[in-house]
Amino acid sequence: MNILVTGGAGYIGSHTVQALRGLGHQTVIADTLVTGHRSAVLGDFVAIDIADRAALAGVMRERGIDGVVHFAAFSAAGESVGRPEMYFQNNVAGTVGLLDAMVDAGVKRLVFSSSCSVYGQPERLPVAEDAPKRPESPYGESKLLCERMFAWYERPHGIRSVCLRYFNAAGSSLDGSLGDDVRPPTRLLPVALEVALGKRPHLTLNGTDYPTPDGTCVRDYVHVVDLADAHVRALDYLAKGGPTEAFNVGVGRGYSNREMIDTIKATTGVDFPVVEAPRRPGDPAAVYADSTRVRRALGWEPRHSDLPTLVRTAWAWRKAHPDGYPD
Repeated sequence: MNILVTGGAGYIGSHTVQALRGLGHQTVIADTLVTGHRSAVLGDFVAIDIADRAALAGVMRERGIDGVVHFAAFSAAGESVGRPEMYFQNNVAGTVGLLDAMVDAGVKRLVFSSSCSVYGQPERLPVAEDAPKRPESPYGESKLLCERMFAWYERPHGIRSVCLRYFNAAGSSLDGSLGDDVRPPTRLLPVALEVALGKRPHLTLNGTDYPTPDGTCVRDYVHVVDLADAHVRALDYLAKGGPTEAFNVGVGRGYSNREMIDTIKATTGVDFPVVEAPRRPGDPAAVYADSTRVRRALGWEPRHSDLPTLVRTAWAWRKAHPDGYPD
């Protein structure tokens, strides 16, 4: 298939492009490089904003695009609270431009990078797809609004979609060629690796009094290679005529912040300082997925999402690229 990957120069997007190309698919990456990296681009690249309907439709027609994998979005939940206009303009209005371009070019298949943030604070665990949708940030709201738009576009235009609501992405490519270079890093693993490299004086551990086995937050971590595989499988599902769906993509269990920190220290060999701090507002004690539906529908399994592999691959790339991608 010929696949357009928006945001394909970013963290999860670049790994998905690598997976698609490894299976013989042709890819075209559409990215503004605002947060992505030119060094992470594999193959055909066009510098284009997804809000540019006419230009994007032209690319789809010229390249004979069969389907779209849509990653292009701002993704920092904390930042979105202070700058909601930026998130709704880019994530929501930009997606409208993409959908309109798909209509113009006659492209009918879309795989969307969604998020567990659409659920907000979960009422029960594990979180299933039919759980209440109560986003607690403009970022989460922007993802939910996009999901809702897809249903309305499908009715008159026949665009079928798969929304992948994934949990905590982590790790780097197994061959060491691609990594996590989101700037500035805000997630636990990449921040801790910066501390291990001496780029930060300490790691701040927010919250040690949660009702969890060790008092710290518990999160469902999914290896980025496993996430990429889910996107490839979702495209195949649509190509075979599968109906519009939304799937959680998670391991189905969580690792605590302390477990993650201990594994990072053991893997890097650096006993870096950790400063305990109060909880952050809005952080739930534990979040992990019910991934039954994605396993059944797509045959997906998290093959690389054990904690040692998550940390080992992330450290291998970061140690080889202490300053990230050269661009």
